[in-house]
Amino acid sequence: MLNEAGNVENAYFQVPELRGFEVFSRGRPAEDMPQITSRICGVCPTAHHIAATKALDSLYKVDPPPAAHKIRELVYNAFILEDHALHFYFLGGPDFIVGPIAPKEQRNIIGVIQKVGPEVAKKVITMRKRLRELITAIGGKVIHPVFGLPGGVAKGISQADVTKYKHLGDDVLEFSLFTLQIFKDIVLKNESYRELITSDTYSHKTYYMGLVDEHNHLNFYKGKLRVVDPEGKEFTTFSAQDYLEHIAEHVEPWSYMKFSYLKHIGWNGFSEGSDSGVFAVAPLARLNAAAGMATPKAQTAYEEYFSILNCKPVHHTLANHWARVIEMIYAAERFQELINDPDITSHKIRTIPTEIPTAGIGIGVVEAPRGTLFHHYETDSEGLITKANLIVATQNNAARIAMSVEKAAQKMITNFTVSDELLNMIEIAFRAYDPCHGCGTHSWPGNMPLQIRIRQEGGLIIREITQ
Repeated sequence: MLNEAGNVENAYFQVPELRGFEVFSRGRPAEDMPQITSRICGVCPTAHHIAATKALDSLYKVDPPPAAHKIRELVYNAFILEDHALHFYFLGGPDFIVGPIAPKEQRNIIGVIQKVGPEVAKKVITMRKRLRELITAIGGKVIHPVFGLPGGVAKGISQADVTKYKHLGDDVLEFSLFTLQIFKDIVLKNESYRELITSDTYSHKTYYMGLVDEHNHLNFYKGKLRVVDPEGKEFTTFSAQDYLEHIAEHVEPWSYMKFSYLKHIGWNGFSEGSDSGVFAVAPLARLNAAAGMATPKAQTAYEEYFSILNCKPVHHTLANHWARVIEMIYAAERFQELINDPDITSHKIRTIPTEIPTAGIGIGVVEAPRGTLFHHYETDSEGLITKANLIVATQNNAARIAMSVEKAAQKMITNFTVSDELLNMIEIAFRAYDPCHGCGTHSWPGNMPLQIRIRQEGGLIIREITQ
């Protein structure tokens, strides 16, 4: 919305998609949920599959054997690696590798290949292919995995698998370190890019949340949720089972996206600061919420990141791209630890549930590539879903994304001046979050303010239809 001077007064990040997964899951057997929810998104099905499987562990009150947890986490870190590589090289990376004001026909993977060279492109494609082959081999399918079961997994790992995947672990760590070097060479050595990352246009002082282990180090698969305030001080730490005491959802009439906020602060609009309940998830938030990384090379990259940016927490939205690469290094090192763990070849890969859930509640959480993902199921006496509540990463980021779009639009569009280059400078504000609207819109929070105008030849409006 422009004012009379042609400057942006308000801008809305409107999401009109509606998926309905929370509704049509009702009445389905609880054990179907890992397969149903993986259909929410073709980019992050493994995140939904594992979160749903962990919710079934909770629902059936069963703890998987150590090998099952390690196999799940191994597959999950492979998924994080290939998904982060997808975003860095294909989706968000072109904004920096090619350039934020480059012609739009060049801001894509073709432009990236022209910038970094075909050999690098082959390396990226090959590494993602090998990671996806691992997910297929262990998970059954790469798009819609089928290996997660309440109490464990459907398939173990043999010693022959270990030998093969050890080589993959070495290669994927080298690839992750190589990707960090590309970021340093192309982005950090470019003064204009560094100024863009740290500019006020793309910064918000909010709370941050991420999953951490017992040492407050980042973990994608297990742990507790840690929240830090805009000054970096610990605000709260809680288990997934208690998420409803800490996270609430706000609804606006102009979007099917719900807006998560911190319950103990309250919803105070799309604002930043310690008095606002708005918080962020995803790589930037996870590094802010964690006290460190659990692996050595990732810890070195983590320390360098905060040293160069000279602040913690980092409030710069575009630093998500850098944080994402650091997470790749951690995922690769964690992959190596898991594949070298002798327990991972154990034949004890499932604890069979001994009781059918009766009017039970199951809650599971993982760190999806895009941030914290909650799955919450409630069942009746026959084990059928009576309620499904999914709070996904993009929903947790939704309020901050809306703020980012509005702030960038207000800074970029003045005096009625709009161009493709300026529009892309607004788009990079939300692209850094790696948002997934298919994941984020699965219930019906309100009515879309739809307006249709029918014009006759010459432009005269002859009818208006308003919802």
